[in-house]
Order: sequence, then structure tokens, then C-alpha cells
Amino acid sequence: MKDYMLRVSAADGQIRAFAATTRDTVETARQNHNMSPVATAALGRLLTAGAMMGLMLKGDDLLTLQVKGDGPLQGLTVTADASGHVKGYAVNPQVMLPVREKDHKLDVAGAVGKGWLRVIRDLGMKEPYIGETELVSGEIAEDLTYYYAQSEQTPSAVGLGVLVAKEKAVAQAGGFIVQLMPGASDAVIDRLEQNLKEVSSVTELYSEGKTPEDLIGILLSGLEPEILERYEAAFVCDCSPAKIERALISVGRKDLQEMIDEGKEIEMGCSFCNKKYIVSVEKLMELYESAKA
Repeated sequence: MKDYMLRVSAADGQIRAFAATTRDTVETARQNHNMSPVATAALGRLLTAGAMMGLMLKGDDLLTLQVKGDGPLQGLTVTADASGHVKGYAVNPQVMLPVREKDHKLDVAGAVGKGWLRVIRDLGMKEPYIGETELVSGEIAEDLTYYYAQSEQTPSAVGLGVLVAKEKAVAQAGGFIVQLMPGASDAVIDRLEQNLKEVSSVTELYSEGKTPEDLIGILLSGLEPEILERYEAAFVCDCSPAKIERALISVGRKDLQEMIDEGKEIEMGCSFCNKKYIVSVEKLMELYESAKA
């Protein structure tokens, strides 16, 4: 089954919700960056959230999520568009931490540490929208719930999960975002709160064979959910030789001349997908002329 997401309305428009299954998306990221289990869990949660949040965008709008903490992971960056494409990386993808003693789960909070979460929406205007809040737990889902409440004044429930198998591959991944719209009634709020108590682990549900449709059925039971659209989700990076060349031109003629003087080809890597690009001295000379022009 390919990764996919659902966009849902419920309670006659008083609730909007998103649910996703993202195992392949997170596994692609793990393989690209040779990530440790705890880094896979942390980045996988943010990738899943980014994919769903991207569905709130329109057209060519772009979303960037940044997590910066004082833990050994150092930071996470994810970007997403409105069509279900997402990409991301961890600053220190090989970080290793022992599982937590209290529940024997991966210590994502310990890897992330204390810091901040930043949400950047490029809506095609002169300046992007930027919202920032402190990390309340480092577990990602709770931090996004806090962000929505503080920065966007939107009561939300966010659930994210990544289950890493013993051989380090991703066994399950997915999540949900449920939001109350302005004017939601007390009865709707009470019913939603009761339903949320029925979902303790997204990955456990998926491991039992449940689907995003089943997850929505539990979260929005009794609230007449309506699935509006289904989107495929995937890790997609749009890096290219042309983008690498533009990046080199942007460093300026002085730095380009120094590279040329060394007389060696250079290797440039994409942070998001880890693909490597080799740029010859001849190409550097062409880029120097372009920068000169």
C-alpha cells in the first residue's frame, strides 16, 4: 500500500482533520541519510506532520518546519508542498541514544532537547509567514499542538508515530491532525475529547492492519466525518545540477576563482536527499563567467 493522506471535514464544518500513513516516505529518508533509529523516529514524525500541514496550502505555496534543540540530534528541517511531496533531514542523523527506561521507547525528546519550533509558510508574497514557539517536550507532536494553540490560536490535537523494526527499517509511520474551527459547539468539543482518548498509538493501530480511514473513524466517531480528498504522500527532492550551479554562482566570483585555482573538481551534496553532484573545473570556469556577467 502506497503512502497516502486524507483531508476530512466533520460536525458540519466545525472540525477539519488529516490522517496519514507514511511508512515508505520515512523509510526513504532513513535510507537516504543512513539514519539511526532515534533520528528516524524524530525526522519521521516531522516529515509526517509536514506532509499533512502541506495539504493546508494552496497552489505553489511551500511549508518549512524547523526544529532546533540543544540535544545531540542538533536539529531537523522539513519542507512540504500542497500535493503531498515532502523532504527533510536531521543535522546529526547517526545520533545514538539508549531507549527510555520508563517505557523502552526511542528517546526522541532526549535527542531533540530544549529549543524552538519554527513554521515558515511561503505563500508567494513578498515576505513569508513565520511562526515560532518553544519546544514543550521535544516529542514533535506535542510541540506542534502547542504551536497551533499559541501561534495560530487554533485548538488542535496532533498525533505522530514511527515504529522502527529491530533491523532499523521503518515498520510503520503515520499520524493525524484534528482542528476545531471557530464557533465549534461544546457538544462537539466534548465528543472529540472523548474520541481522542481512544487513540493511544497510531503505529499500533496500523500494525493491527488499520488504515487512515479507520483512524478517522475512531477520532471522529459520532461527528459525521466526510472524507473530502485523498492524496498520495512521498519523499520527493527537487534538487538538480541546475540548482547546484545556481548555488555556486551565488557564492560570488572570488570564491569561484579560488575553487578554479585549486584545479580540482568539487563535490556538492544535497542536504535533503544526500545526492552528490560533481562539478568539473571546466564547469566552474563557465559559472565564473556567468557570475561575472
